[in-house]
Amino acid sequence: MASATGIPETRSGDAANHGRGEQEPLLGRAGDASQQEDQGLQFNFVIGTAVIAQVGIWILTATIWASVFVSPLMLFSAHPLLNSAGILLTTQAILLLQPTHTPKQKKQGANIHGILNLTSILTLIAALVVIEYNKIAHSGAHFVSPHAILGLITYILFFIQAIVGIAQYYTPGVFGSTEKAKSIYKYHRMSGYVILVMSFVTIAAATQTGFNKNILHIQLWAVVVASVITLIGVLPRIKKQKLGL
Repeated sequence: MASATGIPETRSGDAANHGRGEQEPLLGRAGDASQQEDQGLQFNFVIGTAVIAQVGIWILTATIWASVFVSPLMLFSAHPLLNSAGILLTTQAILLLQPTHTPKQKKQGANIHGILNLTSILTLIAALVVIEYNKIAHSGAHFVSPHAILGLITYILFFIQAIVGIAQYYTPGVFGSTEKAKSIYKYHRMSGYVILVMSFVTIAAATQTGFNKNILHIQLWAVVVASVITLIGVLPRIKKQKLGL
């Protein structure tokens, strides 16, 4: 039977007896990354391997922000600050929703997940406006470096992901029917993880730009290590059933 969020419910007895179903993470045992029925959503930020993800994403964010604030501040400084804040919020949105499995948890989690991601999108739009204004003001070339091209692709994917996610959950009729909207939930989740990885790749590419090499001095190895730590915390919490596996 489908829940209020459109995700098929798994009977607790089946999950307990077979170690399968909605509570089975990609790595580990059933329930290792599941929100308990008497727990608030705030615990989802640290359940299972989420602590590892938190360490990674906060190190990445702190590295970027520290590099910006120890360097001469200018309008362009807002670009890395806003982008890193957006990715931090996206990571939190993922960590929050991953452990939910009851209809009530899913509904509450989906709403806050949406708020976090909407805030993330707004910060990313602001970051895009800053870089475009800076390029126009200085007659700079647009989207020529690997970082710029990856960044544009990632921005577009973020915006598409947000539009589809909002439509799926809040206006499923645009897909023809509620059932059709529910049938593509798993693709929304899969693409979310792909976009997160793309975000980290884009940040890594940013370390090779002239602005970073001459001013910020963020090290590629630091970005890679922090990104890998974050993914080590995020990926094992993926629920197989939620991806249709």
